[in-house]
Amino acid sequence: MVESRRGASAKAPRTYFESPAETTSRIIVGDCVAEMSKLPASSVDLVFADPPYNLQLKGELKRPDESHVDAVNNDWDKFSSFTAYDDFTRAWLLACRRVMKPSATIWVIGSYHNIFRVGALMQDLGFWILNDIVWRKSNPMPNFRGRRFTNAHETMIWAARDEKTKYTFNYEALKAANEDVQARSDWLIPLCTGEERLKGRDGKKVHPTQKPESLLARVVLSSSKPGDLILDPFNGTGTTGAVAKRLGRSYVGFERDKTYAAAAEKRISQILPLPGAALAPFVTAREAPRVAFSELIERGMILPGTRLVDSKKKHSALVRADGAIMLGDKVGSIHRMGALAQGSGACNGWSFWHVETKKGLRLIDELRAQIRSEMAAG
Repeated sequence: MVESRRGASAKAPRTYFESPAETTSRIIVGDCVAEMSKLPASSVDLVFADPPYNLQLKGELKRPDESHVDAVNNDWDKFSSFTAYDDFTRAWLLACRRVMKPSATIWVIGSYHNIFRVGALMQDLGFWILNDIVWRKSNPMPNFRGRRFTNAHETMIWAARDEKTKYTFNYEALKAANEDVQARSDWLIPLCTGEERLKGRDGKKVHPTQKPESLLARVVLSSSKPGDLILDPFNGTGTTGAVAKRLGRSYVGFERDKTYAAAAEKRISQILPLPGAALAPFVTAREAPRVAFSELIERGMILPGTRLVDSKKKHSALVRADGAIMLGDKVGSIHRMGALAQGSGACNGWSFWHVETKKGLRLIDELRAQIRSEMAAG
């Protein structure tokens, strides 16, 4: 399994590139398996699927005061048997797998009623599971009968199309947004409520299981890039499409219910994409254009004879005209001399050495980032 980790080190200045300006969003009314067969193979970058959970509810659900609980009792969530549900699941997963690019990943959300069956089928079909994400609800529905634990979470399976898929994972962006701490697999996010919840003229929910946009935003930002095509086989009221459009991704959704599809179309049409600068991805050191330390000297950004120091000014090295630096009587690269100064086996000289300015110390990596920005602009 190979992952494409996008981002820079926490200490390094970020480099940005323009994201694609034009994206498309469309909703296709019809059965997702039949309609997906009309799409080109290997054309989709990311799939998010929120399938029926097969809740197997028996009769009405009531609170202790006998008031009715607005639970999921729609026909689309009813299956005659586990076998029938497995056949349904296998069919749509195969349809998704056909249209996924070799680099694509898929997210499937479910509850204890269905997610274990879905996961087993995904493995049987060749998907490679990367994570199970726990969506922990900050405002879950209580267990009214008091016979079980309050069901306060749902599970998302994140999987690659194949074991050796080179997939997108925006690791550094997620880490930066999480105060430079690795993003975890438990997400505390509230249920969809308030103005975000779509309601009809009667004031009732348009769809019983509308997901919060914040949940989908984290999915999309973690595992796709601006301009990617995102597919949702169970479009519902279009949360995936709304988030995809706002975040500069293209989108195609499938929905059998015309009422849901119409509500989603209206919702997505009102979404304005964020400006390109807000969506520009992080660029890893591997992806960024190579800049040699000597180029800083050639451009006059650092002059020969300048003294480089570490952040505490404990060590000092002389910059030579040829691009090497001198530490005592030793001469070498910024990396080798940085390692020597610390008595370590390796060192990233770009994040170790500084130049002194009137405003204080400046990391030499900031000067490299400046050159990279100019290269990108040109």
